[in-house]
Amino acid sequence: MTLREETAATRRSDHTTHHTEHGTRIAAPPDAVYRIVADVTSWPVHFPPTVHAVRVSGDDRAERIRIWALANGALRTWESRRALDAGARTVEFAQAEPSAPVAAMRGTWRIGPDGNGGSRVALLHDYAAVDDDPEGLALINKAVESNSTAELDALRRAAETGAGDGLTLEFSDDELVHGPLEAAYDFVNECDRWPERLPHVARVDLTEDEPGLQFMEMDTRSPDGSTHTTASGRVCVRGERIVYKQTTTPPIMRTHNGEWLFEAAGDGAVRVTSRHTVVIDPEALTGPAAGGMDLPAVRDRIRETLGANSRATLRAAKRFAEDERSGK
Repeated sequence: MTLREETAATRRSDHTTHHTEHGTRIAAPPDAVYRIVADVTSWPVHFPPTVHAVRVSGDDRAERIRIWALANGALRTWESRRALDAGARTVEFAQAEPSAPVAAMRGTWRIGPDGNGGSRVALLHDYAAVDDDPEGLALINKAVESNSTAELDALRRAAETGAGDGLTLEFSDDELVHGPLEAAYDFVNECDRWPERLPHVARVDLTEDEPGLQFMEMDTRSPDGSTHTTASGRVCVRGERIVYKQTTTPPIMRTHNGEWLFEAAGDGAVRVTSRHTVVIDPEALTGPAAGGMDLPAVRDRIRETLGANSRATLRAAKRFAEDERSGK
């Protein structure tokens, strides 16, 4: 059964199926827009609700993907099957194993020319709530509405302005830790204890309703004494990596994604790496957020500010793990 046939079957099921359609026009060629939709691994950079996304199996025609995304302020994860047609510029999707309150969730991306050199994009959803529960349906309605609007807006920005011309900044810092991998991982995972362990962290509020899915709000002290508040969704893979997406960023940044990676380095050592991907908001470069700096200076400032915090955390994780190894 194709995804389209499954959608029709959903409409005939015992659940009441609800249909929504959202659309937008984008001043970019349809093929360019389709490439962004088709490459799910790029979604954390482009789409605000998406924290992490991977292809589990398949190819560029049929694939199974896993997405971690924010919905109504909570971090959720699910697997979907997708059918991709580059010629028709359509991507059909269906959640493989929906979790409550979702009983079924399917839909389609449709991308076509708008007759003026740009694109017309439609995002369709067909969904049902478990037992047709009104409260569950209200939550789904809210999530579909907010996420669809956010995704289409982000898709338009990504396709029209891109992330090139120096707007994307990627960098990493690392430390070699002579201590247990588990201890180094625990230090980063237990971010609710950072205020007592890291001088530059003033406050952390952590929510972890499901193990490994964290939402944190953090106040960070800058060298000039000012305090900045950020919020992040984090996907924690025990002993391997912690992937995060800042949902509240400084106004100069369009997006900020990061990853903590933990790898055995031989002789009982562990390499801990902090990676960052930042997309600078081109519209903010001419406003107060840039502080009169040009793009190269903004890049340098972001690299130094984020890198300094990461290096401080890496050094603290190193001390923590090595102290545990020595029994201190």
